[in-house]
Amino acid sequence: MIIGNRTFAFGRHTHVMGILNVTPDSFSDGGKYDRLDAALFHAEEMIRDGADIVDVGGESTRPGYERVSEEEEIGRVVPVISAIKERFDIPVSLDTCKARVAREGIGAGADLINDIWALQADEAMGEVIASSHAACCLMHNRKDPLPGLTMDRLTREMGEDVKRALDAGIAIDRIILDPGVGFAKTQEENLMAIANLRQCKELGLPLLLGTSRKSCIGYVLDLPTDQRLEGTLATTAWAVLQNIAFVRVHDVKENVRFIRMMEALRDRDGAWKRQTRTDAGREMGTA
Repeated sequence: MIIGNRTFAFGRHTHVMGILNVTPDSFSDGGKYDRLDAALFHAEEMIRDGADIVDVGGESTRPGYERVSEEEEIGRVVPVISAIKERFDIPVSLDTCKARVAREGIGAGADLINDIWALQADEAMGEVIASSHAACCLMHNRKDPLPGLTMDRLTREMGEDVKRALDAGIAIDRIILDPGVGFAKTQEENLMAIANLRQCKELGLPLLLGTSRKSCIGYVLDLPTDQRLEGTLATTAWAVLQNIAFVRVHDVKENVRFIRMMEALRDRDGAWKRQTRTDAGREMGTA
């Protein structure tokens, strides 16, 4: 998949999307990067630490969040996207569900639209993405959560998200899927979605896992937001073992290092198993 000026190959490496919230009220880092100089400093820090994509968000989506106007969201994200693209050679994602914000963000240089409503919040979003040839990430979400979510229903609804994008003219090779951990799900359903990523992969598209510092980790570990790094790394480890394409995280350096080590061990374990099978086959052939 081409995102910006970079080609991403999926299957053997988990890429890191670094979170840059330019909001005053995000659940974990609200107010830390809502000034342009602070946002650029953090973007540079994440790039230095190994981020593959920087994801810029101008509206909090924490539980109970308040919507902001298109004008305010554009005013938050467009200067940051423009400045990042001017200074750094890295793909930029824009986290928005508003078509006008997406259009302005793409005009400023955004290479990917990360839509938490999978084109459902704004009927013009599909056309904006399709006409720009930007990539998109479609997250599973529901306005009216239903009890008893199953993996079959989750994957069926994710398949409906894909059909919606294709009907809008978005090319299949421009679509990433996100199972939507933390959105329209109970804590047990969040854990189910993480544990069964392999079933989501049956849709045949690259997946993004976004669990960083989320409440499902706090639910298991009984820890506040600022103490959920280890829990996040555990979900990153699981993503690596499932060959998930992207993880979206706050703590880029720690996740990049963790992925590098996990992949080194996974690949060497696989090489050892292949060699063992080859040796066994040779012994059987000469017996």
